[in-house]
Amino acid sequence: MTPEEERAVADKILKRIEELYGFVPLVNQVLSERPDLFIPSSNMSKAAFEGEGKKLDAKTTYLIATASAVALGAEHCARVQGIHAKEAGATREEILEAMHIASLMAMNRSQAYGFRAFQEIFKEE
Repeated sequence: MTPEEERAVADKILKRIEELYGFVPLVNQVLSERPDLFIPSSNMSKAAFEGEGKKLDAKTTYLIATASAVALGAEHCARVQGIHAKEAGATREEILEAMHIASLMAMNRSQAYGFRAFQEIFKEE
């Protein structure tokens, strides 16, 4: 693809994202400056959320995305994916539970790092 063709494809993807979300997320705005990186990344995202042969329904997919965003501390992604989960039929309780489980997993991860370091510091005592 020529740089001009890549730019046209990237612009088409950005337009579709804006139609879906009502805005273009910052990550997409910045990454789209490099169509050679943006296009494959967008294709992978589209495959994960909308790909043929998906086994998970939209509600489950967006609950996982919401929980992942929470666990990773991706504030804006958590909000956007939570809205999509709600639109896909997730209840208030289901979204809260997914977020709570994600928060616990993130806490467990930090505790595991911290407590391993603690054991190493005091292993001789």
